[in-house]
Formats: sequence, C-alpha cells, structure tokens
Amino acid sequence: MAGDYDNNKYSEYTDEELIDRYRNGETVIIDYLMIKYKNLVLSKTKSLYLLGGETEDLIQEGMIGLFQAVNDYDFGRDASFFTFADLCVTRKIYNAIKASNEKKHSFLNNYVSLNSPVEGENNAEGLALLERLANADDSEPETMALIGELKEEVVAAINKELTDLERENFLLYLTGMTNSEVARVVGRSPKETDNAIQRAKVKLRKIIKSR
Repeated sequence: MAGDYDNNKYSEYTDEELIDRYRNGETVIIDYLMIKYKNLVLSKTKSLYLLGGETEDLIQEGMIGLFQAVNDYDFGRDASFFTFADLCVTRKIYNAIKASNEKKHSFLNNYVSLNSPVEGENNAEGLALLERLANADDSEPETMALIGELKEEVVAAINKELTDLERENFLLYLTGMTNSEVARVVGRSPKETDNAIQRAKVKLRKIIKSR
C-alpha cells in the first residue's frame, strides 16, 4: 500500500542507500522518496511555468522526472541523488514547456516574475531574479531599487532582445542552476551555454545601466 512505511525508519538512511534497497525489492521506498522530494518538484514548477497552462500538468511532469531519477540514478557516474533528481525534474518540466511553446511558435515567453526569489542551493540567499543581473560591484541600495523599477522593461527585453538560445539558457539559469547544469538540461556544450548566458547578461545590464 502506498505510504505504508515508517518515516522515522527511512529517515536514518541516505538517498543512495534507500535507492539501493528499493532496487533490491523494497518497493514501498519509492513512495517515501516521491513524498520527500515533492517540494523540489513544486519549487521548480513555480520557477518554470506556462502562463495560462495547467500547473497540475507541470507538477505531474516533474513527478515523472523524479520517478525516472530514482530508477535511472547511477551510483558510479552521477553526483549526489539530490543533484541528479534536480536535473531530471528540471529537464522534464523544461521539455514540457518547450513542446507547448513550440506549438505557439515561441519559447518560454511567459515566465516567472523577476521579483520572485530563486529556489535552489545554488542561490542560498534567496536573491530576487533581477538581482542576479547586477554585478557584485553594483549591489548598492540605489542600484537594487532601480532594478526593481525596471521589472517590466527587463521582462520585455528578455522576450524581445534575446535570441531563442540566449533566452532558454538564461531563464533556466535564473531558476538557480549553474551554467553546467543548464548545459545538461538543454543538451548543449558548457561553453555554448556559458556564452549564451553571458550575452544575455550583457544585454540586460545595458538596460539597467542606461537609466
């Protein structure tokens, strides 16, 4: 029966140990892992969503990605299970959004508010998305206030000024992923991904600094 397990018992083990036990026949562990990492799926859904789309559909895609992560995790090849699951969930939601937007001849045009905090361990301080556009030297209060005022202009610039390649890489970067993680999700080389993200930053900083 789903959920018929001892939370305290399983919490004593690492994810990797639990996955090993799951693959050796203790199938109820999949329910524990799916519940444990559901918040990861929800956080990614909030960061990558289709305006006018069904949030539940994207959550479902993310849960499928999580299930695949449990079954595909390679103990010898992949990093920690959390890192692998994060990539699998993001990739699954990303592919769903990409497929939907391709039907509309656009890509990720309707995106998360740039004032929303970025989720994920790579942005532990919870910086707003727009704050990630600023250089470290431009972090004084006046600059941060100006960035907030430019929200609509920056959103418009992301949609109008960035190429499809720059936009898809930059928006994934804004979810808190590293450049190398973005490269794995979109299936491009790290160098190509890094260049696209840097070009996007340069274009958007020009808008901020021109004010």
